Amino acid sequence: MNSEAAAPPALLLVSEPRLREEIRRIAAAADRRVEDRALPLGRHTWLGASLVLLDSAAARACAAARCIRRPGVVLVTEGEAGLLDWQTATAIGAEQVIALPESAEALIAAFAAYTQRGSGNGVVVAVAGACGGAGASTLAAAIARTAAAHRCRERTLLVDAAPFGGGLDLLLGLEQTPGPRWPDLAIEAGRVSAAALHAALPGVRGVTVLACARTTSEPVPPAPAIRAVLEAAHGSGDFLVADLSTERGPHTDQLLDAADLVVLITPATLRATAAAEPTVAHIRGRNPNVALIVRGPSPGGLRADDIAEALGIPLLFAMRPQPGLARRLENGTLPLRRHDPLRRAAERVLTVAARSEVVPSTRRREAALASAPKPTAAEHEPRDRRAVVGARR
Repeated sequence: MNSEAAAPPALLLVSEPRLREEIRRIAAAADRRVEDRALPLGRHTWLGASLVLLDSAAARACAAARCIRRPGVVLVTEGEAGLLDWQTATAIGAEQVIALPESAEALIAAFAAYTQRGSGNGVVVAVAGACGGAGASTLAAAIARTAAAHRCRERTLLVDAAPFGGGLDLLLGLEQTPGPRWPDLAIEAGRVSAAALHAALPGVRGVTVLACARTTSEPVPPAPAIRAVLEAAHGSGDFLVADLSTERGPHTDQLLDAADLVVLITPATLRATAAAEPTVAHIRGRNPNVALIVRGPSPGGLRADDIAEALGIPLLFAMRPQPGLARRLENGTLPLRRHDPLRRAAERVLTVAARSEVVPSTRRREAALASAPKPTAAEHEPRDRRAVVGARR
């Protein structure tokens, strides 16, 4: 087998046995590997394949699931393609429609053209708050700033998905900086250029910021615009951090679906823990890769690990209070000194997000969460298990 066959296998989503066997025969002749998978698919499986081969039924299902558009998608048919096949190919963004067995040479050429991993190696981290004032926006901004400082990717994009949160541009002192906000974003044919996006948006310290507007009657980012930004970030390999805060809706659902890691931040209080329970249920309904950050102080003595146990999600970090943080944020500065709790929390998130990126299966991504360094005893608040048990009830 030649060296090109070491590339990721082609993804085979074909239900008809004869057509599937014909594809396997052609793949063997082309010295290429194919892997049968069933729907629904995870994002990593869809984007990580060197080539995606699907029939019309699978293509319709993938289009309905709003699979991210990517290069190297081929619709295969048994015999000549009909009008419905061509319409389906357009809906999923297929680059070719190949009729078998007549066009076997075209499929061999497609195998040869896509020997490397598919594009879409961007990383998405979504940050949600258990309740208002949990600190999701501040944490999202800190993660983005830290990712840019560590050069996790060539470009870092901070996306504001909390239209009633006052705007991430205000949090970062960019409210007077010119550049488009969500309502100003021009989306043509459902696509946006990542390079043009980064060039136009305001930014600070290597972070491009796409903020919500404060003076509009329609502040919620439209779902097609969210999808276009996600596709651009994935395709260009960006590091995207999304601030969901406590928002729910079609726009946040898309970000949850696309996220490599969802971080839930909660204050160490009984009421916040109770509020976090339905939030965790909602997030897990869309993405199993969720971890917890608990922010002190703990007025009632709740321990971070007990809160995580009550919510049934891994504890990523327990943040001690950071003196002076609120005052500096009010002045438009985000302090991220080396030993600040906020920076340490952001670095813990980046560690887990990086591990999640290279392990495509859900089970192994969960293992990455479990293997993350645990908070030390000094980072915890005093124990009070009875309060947490009360929250579970």
